[in-house]
Amino acid sequence: MKNLLLATNNKHKIEEIKNLLSDTETKVLSLDDINLKVDIKEDGNTIEENAIKKAEEIYKVSGIPVISDDTGLFVDVLNGTPGVHSSRYAGENATYDDNCRKLLEELKHIPENLRKAKFITVVCYYENINVYFLFEGICRGKIITEK
Repeated sequence: MKNLLLATNNKHKIEEIKNLLSDTETKVLSLDDINLKVDIKEDGNTIEENAIKKAEEIYKVSGIPVISDDTGLFVDVLNGTPGVHSSRYAGENATYDDNCRKLLEELKHIPENLRKAKFITVVCYYENINVYFLFEGICRGKIITEK
């Protein structure tokens, strides 16, 4: 059986992936399962860089193939902002609500038909230092006028 380590502390995400792979020859491990405490600074210029960095750093300390991801919200009328900075859009210690408020404030005079946006998620499967794969998913929509 092959081990696969998930680079997340999100319990729902861990259970979801464990269920998806339950009929395979893969043992899905969480960071907690191997008592690994990491705090990786997501300082890449792209979500791809962040996904790779998380996977690579966790692989280096665990030696186990890793799946990591990063997601950004890209608003067309704001030239792709907040993008890679989505989780800290309103500041380094901003909450989800802080980020939403800032975005809605910046879009308050923008008509609904121009509020097109997309979530982009990049997943990195990191087998070893020489072998990794990136997968991208896009969900298109628009920013509504209130939370």
